[in-house]
Amino acid sequence: MGDNPSPPAAGEGKRGTEGHLGYLLRQAATAYRQRMEKALADLGVTAPQFTLLTMLNAYPGLSGADLARIALVTPQTVSVILANLERANLIRRTPHGRHGRILQAALTPAGQQLLIEARERVHALDPGLRAGLTPRDEAVVRQWLATVAQISPDEDFQLFSR
Repeated sequence: MGDNPSPPAAGEGKRGTEGHLGYLLRQAATAYRQRMEKALADLGVTAPQFTLLTMLNAYPGLSGADLARIALVTPQTVSVILANLERANLIRRTPHGRHGRILQAALTPAGQQLLIEARERVHALDPGLRAGLTPRDEAVVRQWLATVAQISPDEDFQLFSR
């Protein structure tokens, strides 16, 4: 038997500039999430928990379904994360004023303090993301990412059904 070939390192071969855009985007997102998880680990908060805390801080009173949509996770995942955050006294959930079955979540003071500490660590990763980018390059990347995020799955499907 011959030697098994080694896969290329990130940034090389098809994992580099010659790779498919979708793969490169996923590879970059995964690498960033790993750095985020490492930065947050000793605070006892995961990247998805940080995302929900951030969204609840920015948009108080969102329902679990709304949180799932903007945090890019399933409603079931949001439900588990919210239960864990509530158990840790980082959020509190109260019934919606008109729709009693809907629970609205809000940060507790402990949740707000944790978010401040976590945000500092996550924002400290930003210079690594900007490395090698001019301000104009960064603006182009931001616009491209926002545009890609706005393409609905139905639009992509229509390309294949012609």
